[in-house]
Amino acid sequence: MTRREALLATLSLPALTLAAYPGRAAAPQPAASPEPTRFEAGTVHDIARQIAQVPFKAPPEDLPAVLNDLTYDQYRDIRFNPDRAFWRQDGLPFQMQLFHRGFLYKPKIDVYEVRDGMAHPVLYDPNLFSFQNLQRPEAGNLGFAGFRLHAPINQPDYFDEVCAFLGASYFRAVAKAQIYGLSARGLAIGTADPKGEEFPLFRAFWVERPRPGVNAAQVHALLDSPSCAAAFRFAIRPGEVTVFDVEATIFPRNDMPTPGIAPLTSMFWFSPMNRSGRDDWRPAVHDSDGLLLSTGRGERIWRPLNNPRDLQISSFGDINPRGFGLMQRRREFSSYEDLEARYEKRPSLWIEPIGDWGEGVVQLVEIPTTGEIHDNIVAYWRPKEPLRAKGEYRFTYRMHWCDEAPVDPALARIAEARSGSNFNKNGRQVVLDYRGGTLDRLPQDAAVEVVVATDRGEVRHAVAHRNPETGGWRLSFELILGNERVAELRAELRHNGRPLAETMLYRWTA
Repeated sequence: MTRREALLATLSLPALTLAAYPGRAAAPQPAASPEPTRFEAGTVHDIARQIAQVPFKAPPEDLPAVLNDLTYDQYRDIRFNPDRAFWRQDGLPFQMQLFHRGFLYKPKIDVYEVRDGMAHPVLYDPNLFSFQNLQRPEAGNLGFAGFRLHAPINQPDYFDEVCAFLGASYFRAVAKAQIYGLSARGLAIGTADPKGEEFPLFRAFWVERPRPGVNAAQVHALLDSPSCAAAFRFAIRPGEVTVFDVEATIFPRNDMPTPGIAPLTSMFWFSPMNRSGRDDWRPAVHDSDGLLLSTGRGERIWRPLNNPRDLQISSFGDINPRGFGLMQRRREFSSYEDLEARYEKRPSLWIEPIGDWGEGVVQLVEIPTTGEIHDNIVAYWRPKEPLRAKGEYRFTYRMHWCDEAPVDPALARIAEARSGSNFNKNGRQVVLDYRGGTLDRLPQDAAVEVVVATDRGEVRHAVAHRNPETGGWRLSFELILGNERVAELRAELRHNGRPLAETMLYRWTA
């Protein structure tokens, strides 16, 4: 079982279909009807606004008996026939395959193909799939669980899987030479809230027929949950960096004090910065090793991830953030030594807000985990003010599925962060390795100012010097904590009062 499936197995997913609601006369018909309907740029926006005016209704998740209680292995046996992929015979730059319902993915999701201004329902046909040893279900209006797009991203004559939308509002993607790792979501609601988290669901997709010679796929999605409805538009461009341009419009049914905009979900078990008590042969195990922030004030912050003993929530206040994301910085096989998981090939994901997002916080949630099958890291933007009932809120942003975030190259980045017991066994030794930017090009006699602070305990012996093995710089210091159980650290390198590198913020926990 993959981490994604293990995560979703713990969620109480709302059962959602494109059911009829009062006042939806202009909405496209459910996929049971073979008749196409007019589709325009604002169609999904209008549907979301209409259904937000009435109470949420969760339709049943009923499936034929042969599909109702599938195991993970049985579900994996249901495979889309690649010869039936949409647009395969048309010489277009993308192909689409569909996911069958079953196992954890029981909600009926409707899929439409948009061509020539018309939305054509994709009708369920069991012959689209192979079922191995399972009994083939009878044809009917079963709908689908989601879809995936393929494109020639690594070789010009082979269509690799580029992205997949499956389960609640989860989706994920890769760039060239990458494999799947962290996920994104359409919307998070109440993450880490003691009252429980709400998981909205993409309940219908409209996928535009690709245009010849255009390396961009257009996907529209309708999101629904008890708290809100929302319309999404994704422009997907695969390549060396795979880019999603996202337009999201949220229509709250009631006040939403805890929304998570552009949420990211990842896995962090341990790294050289935090491997206490991890008896494992590998040097590190994670899909992401840090949260990167580019603030509206112009500061760049690196926050190494943690696998704490207790749930931790960190909030980074900002106004009009320039970007944030979960990064996978170690790109050498030797950093992981795992021939199966290949963590060095997992993507980083950078969120670039477009327009004025106002005041709020980037929130990081770190959930304790005892292994690598659970996604335990969540990051998102939370506006300062609640999203009010009957309002309309628009967020536009660009997602970069990449190796490294597109940020100012003049600042050095923290390539490695390590910690361990200090020489006297009375504290922690912290070592940071910096690479790149103007730091690497400083004159030999240049003075580097070291600024290291903690809100609890004491920092000793902070010193920075060149690292001849990497061509970069190394900062090391001791953290003496006594009986303290938690401490907030801040480390900077400066020259003539100006930053040479990104600022490290870290929450140490006992």
